[in-house]
Amino acid sequence: MINMFQPQVGAEELAAVAEVFENQWLGYGPQTKAFEQEFADHLGVPAETVLFINSATSGLHLAMELLNIGPGDEVVFPSVSFPANGHCVAAAGATPVFCDVRPRTLNPTVDDVRAVLTPRTKAVMLLHYGGQPGDIVEIAELCRERGIPFIEDAACAIGSSIDGRACGTFGDIAIWSFDSRKIITTGDGGMIYVRDPQLARRAHRLAYQGLDDRGAFAAMKNDGTRRWWDQTIHEVGRRLIGNDLTAAIGRVQLGKLAGFVQRRGEIIAQYDRLLEGVPGVRRPPELPEGHVSTNYFYWVQFEDVTLRNTVAEDLLELGIYTTYRYPPLHKVPLFATGVLLPGTDEAEAITLLLPLHQSLTDAEVERVASSLISVLDHRRALRDAG
Repeated sequence: MINMFQPQVGAEELAAVAEVFENQWLGYGPQTKAFEQEFADHLGVPAETVLFINSATSGLHLAMELLNIGPGDEVVFPSVSFPANGHCVAAAGATPVFCDVRPRTLNPTVDDVRAVLTPRTKAVMLLHYGGQPGDIVEIAELCRERGIPFIEDAACAIGSSIDGRACGTFGDIAIWSFDSRKIITTGDGGMIYVRDPQLARRAHRLAYQGLDDRGAFAAMKNDGTRRWWDQTIHEVGRRLIGNDLTAAIGRVQLGKLAGFVQRRGEIIAQYDRLLEGVPGVRRPPELPEGHVSTNYFYWVQFEDVTLRNTVAEDLLELGIYTTYRYPPLHKVPLFATGVLLPGTDEAEAITLLLPLHQSLTDAEVERVASSLISVLDHRRALRDAG
């Protein structure tokens, strides 16, 4: 089976884990702090505004808490989003409000976002589909003009940028995912960035049981003694922090990020070359000038809306796993509201993601492309035969 997603880990990651074992400290410690510093350097932001957490989903829920989002509030985001985006809003007691996307890019425009803003909008939350930045600059500016906090779900955009500025740094809060399907992985895990330093300090507290004084070992008390076991807690927190075991893997993976993105770009170029001119098949649109993509997804779209599902089934029988991400949330029972999103519906009907990960060989990419072409020819022949 040619997989849709596949991590690339090996001896270097094992050696990093072995070092953590030797140090006998597996929790939040020096490896975690070093990973946060290195990730902050990657973004070009202060280290104290970045926190390694146990999952991107936890980061989304934490963002709701940091922004005090609750009943009566609305959060705007595309229906083409991971379920966690809807869950974090609903769990906070707020109302999800879905904006449309453009069928070709599967990203919203600034006009798509503007169209659904109301006086109750408490935040806008957008992902970068497949790692493509989208209209993030214009959307961030709109949010600033309206005084609306902007959350970037940068789970797929760890290597994406616009004019050299990293995606995730345009908004007020951003979250990255390191689960087993992402370009760099820690097995599970995520990173959260909070632009405002004071709010970032609150994020650190909430992510570790609400404690104000994790560094209290060296703190001198009023009576001149050191009681590192004392605690200062002013609000309810949870345990969302990452650990040295997974951070050690993340540090190695982060060091390989540029190579991973480059290889994925080579695969995309090969797909583009092999699929150029195939009747009835559209490849992803070209990126605007200054935009750099992480190259997380490669998708094709069919002019014949009857083909997507049958082509996916045929490819699966040939040992090629394809998929569509993300099934529109406005159509699932939990979030269904009857809203009309024509761009989203069109994209959902015709879009198919092809396998894309840095471990793919040129021969496997050629097999995927040739199989797709063969399956399409077969399906058209059946259709034409009546």
